[in-house]
Amino acid sequence: MSGDDAVRFAVLGPVRAWRAERELDLGGPQAQALLALLLLRAGEHVPVPEIVDTVWGSEPPRTAVNVVRRHVGLLRRLLEPGLPARAAGRRLVRGAGGYRLLTDGDDLDLVRFRELREAAVRAAAAGPAARAAELFAGALSVWTGPVASGIPQEVRARLPLGVPERERLATVREAADAALRAGLPGTVLAELRWAAGAHPLDEPLLARLMLTLAATGRRAEALAAYRTACDRLADALGIDPGPELRDAHRTVLHGTDPAPGTGPVPHPRTPAPGPAVPAQLPHDLPSFTGRHAELDEVLGVPGRGPEPTGTVLISALGGMPGVGKTTLAVHWAHLVADRYPDGQLYADLRGFAPAGAITEPGEVLRQFLDALGVPPERVPRDPDARSALYRSVLSGRRVLVLLDNARDADQVRPLLPGTPGCLTIVTSRDELTGLVAAHGAHSLTLRPLGTAQARDFLAARLGAGRTAAEPRAMDEIITRCAGLPLALACVAARAALKPHFPLAAVAAELRAAHGGLHAFARPDTSVDVATVFSWSVSAVSAEAARLFRLLALHPGPDASPAAAAALAGLSPRRTRPLLAELAGVHLLTEPVPGRYGFHDLLRAHATALLHTHHTEAERHEATERLLRHHLHAAHAAAALLDPGGDRPALPPPPRDTPAETCTGTFADDSRALAWLTAEHAVLTALVATAAATGHDRLACLLAWSLEPHFERRGHWHEGLAAQRTALDAALRLAEPAVEARAQRGLARAEGRLGRHDSARTRLARALDLFTGLDDTTGLAGTHRSLGWESEQRGDLAGALRHNTLALDLYRTAGHRPAQASVLNSVGWYHALLGEHRQALDHCFEALTLLQELGDRYGQAATWDSIAYAHHHLGRHPHALLGYRNALTLYRALGAPYPEADTLSRIGDTHLATGDREGARAAWEQALTLLTDLGHPDADRVRARLDGPDAWFGAV
Repeated sequence: MSGDDAVRFAVLGPVRAWRAERELDLGGPQAQALLALLLLRAGEHVPVPEIVDTVWGSEPPRTAVNVVRRHVGLLRRLLEPGLPARAAGRRLVRGAGGYRLLTDGDDLDLVRFRELREAAVRAAAAGPAARAAELFAGALSVWTGPVASGIPQEVRARLPLGVPERERLATVREAADAALRAGLPGTVLAELRWAAGAHPLDEPLLARLMLTLAATGRRAEALAAYRTACDRLADALGIDPGPELRDAHRTVLHGTDPAPGTGPVPHPRTPAPGPAVPAQLPHDLPSFTGRHAELDEVLGVPGRGPEPTGTVLISALGGMPGVGKTTLAVHWAHLVADRYPDGQLYADLRGFAPAGAITEPGEVLRQFLDALGVPPERVPRDPDARSALYRSVLSGRRVLVLLDNARDADQVRPLLPGTPGCLTIVTSRDELTGLVAAHGAHSLTLRPLGTAQARDFLAARLGAGRTAAEPRAMDEIITRCAGLPLALACVAARAALKPHFPLAAVAAELRAAHGGLHAFARPDTSVDVATVFSWSVSAVSAEAARLFRLLALHPGPDASPAAAAALAGLSPRRTRPLLAELAGVHLLTEPVPGRYGFHDLLRAHATALLHTHHTEAERHEATERLLRHHLHAAHAAAALLDPGGDRPALPPPPRDTPAETCTGTFADDSRALAWLTAEHAVLTALVATAAATGHDRLACLLAWSLEPHFERRGHWHEGLAAQRTALDAALRLAEPAVEARAQRGLARAEGRLGRHDSARTRLARALDLFTGLDDTTGLAGTHRSLGWESEQRGDLAGALRHNTLALDLYRTAGHRPAQASVLNSVGWYHALLGEHRQALDHCFEALTLLQELGDRYGQAATWDSIAYAHHHLGRHPHALLGYRNALTLYRALGAPYPEADTLSRIGDTHLATGDREGARAAWEQALTLLTDLGHPDADRVRARLDGPDAWFGAV
């Protein structure tokens, strides 16, 4: 195009256009919105209905299509003066019910930005950091403001702004990394400040801001930024900072500011080299004392030096509650940890916790495999398969495993390494004779501390001078605590908080407190343990004591500060000091940073106090606050994991409930999934808790909110249990709308496990209920599920019919995320019916919309559909490219079932090209995933591997 005809466009800021050096008048907001949409989708076909939706929203005028044509005509003549009235135009091209704007690369700022960013990424990988930093800065300089910033906000909100805005944010992060490596942190500080202000919960971004501030000499500001981030994360999400933000804080706090040119800044997407080396041991007690004979015994058993070949050493530490089994085991583990360079694993098995709260071996195996670097999607569903994988991962490695508070040998056996050179330490109240007999365990039973050891114990905590000064008081304290370290620790903590408080007064308080609660009195001791506990509770503030009691309502295994705040009806900021106060006097433990739990005896004591001090109504209200806290967070997470999902609105919180306990928001789907994973055991327990405590509606809502998590992770058996609980609760409520969703939820769970007859019966019931309710969205979602069930029984025409109905219903309801997802489903069923070109039309339309919405899971499914259509059109390279796009997304999202489905089809495409070895490799990967998930589709893939097409001998 000649210089006189050259037109330049800008959309990264106000929407503008120039011919040569003269800026063009683009007209009013509607014309500018049309141009902005075409620029953001430059080179792509934009259908007229999408233009109408963008310009006018849900209530366009009847003349909207004609107005669009008029704007297009004016825009054409503006961009190409002299163009005849009915000419097609070279820049603004019409076709297939829509328009496409063609650009020449450098004439659009969005294209220039992307080209500069790509060049910067290449430079960062291959060349000096300074060049990469320069290119990243150049890319960011193209932006002059928010995308399409001159357009009215109500119109701008309907533009597909998400993709370029996410690209800008990613570029700021990349630019910060390059600038820090190059020793040029000041070049990106302004952009970092802007981005952090716009995205205050983006932890990778905040970490880079802190490092950059420190590198430019603003260390105090960097630390202030960290404190602000902690407060925002706690208040908005109820979580602590993640590892990247904590690492940045340590770097700044310790004065190791990133020096110019000292090396690369770790990038969050860079995989760590080598296998994962877990270090999970709880903190060793700095003041550990006593137990000399026991330590000599365990350190002197076979295995003190290098373990004999073929030997797995197990030591079972038995003893009554509170006798110090865990403290000794942890101390011992720290003493010998350096002999196990491949890591240390720890789990509290909660063997004597209240009914239903015992930690299952399968859950511990999942946690251990995660710590050992096994991706979540690779963890088998079957407990025996998990145990086998665990032993395989440990093969040839030297790892210490500490299993605390085991109930019996059966709980421990699946967790034993099967390789020589590992040490397993087990604590239990039981003697675990099964381990001794079958596995050669060395058994050690702990007794209460003797008088001399108890004196040393207290002296280590209170100071030798203070304890020596009051020997009689010491004797009485030791006698009343009967040598139990747990009781002695509580007393020592109380006395340590009052350094000028005579020990005689402590003994007198214990004497006066004796005879309170007797639930913990043991016939083999002279101590009523509850006396010490009650005395400790009386020593903390009234608010902390109330929190201690209410925490007994939490199902465990441990609680976050946000959950504790919800129980107490306080803000997380107010609750954190109370948790620290309780932990400071040993009434709570902190097994991992930021999560709090009970010793079993203390939980039982808290439960007794709860029923003494709180009415049934108060307990009911606290449980409801806890449920609502998790429900709102799970609901927000589900919206990110499944944007097209059909979820009912949440009921308003009860009056006088703090807003912080009923909010939920996450920066992205990865953060949401991380929260769901961390709270998995709590969430599944809370569904049952809700139903058992009369909160039937909350039980239903929580189960439905967890559907995307169970689907994404392949937790179908747990999903089935949750949906059964929800249906029982729904039937008690006797509300058609609630029953309809519950029937559909259980049907989906049953269908995933191959129980199709029951699933179809439930879906028919749901369809009748939604029809009677005239619930358009509910009907659409049920038709989608019926379509999937139709596909399972081979009725592809029925599957297409159900999904076409769903698409029409979603369009009627104006549900764009669901429209995008079901567009792909319609395309998929066209492809299965052999209508591959129609399939591609629907799927590419779906892909565009899904990319705008930022729905990565939907994009993965759509790439899979596109690849399938290309395969059957004979375009095998295109198919493999599409499948690989899908596979990359599924793996990033931790979605093992659809990953296996895609791998299976990759195998089909390899076979079609004659690559039999590639086909077998893909099918074997798919079979491994499906077998681990316990999914019936494994038989179908196994048949491929065993069939004649899979044979790849001499050809």
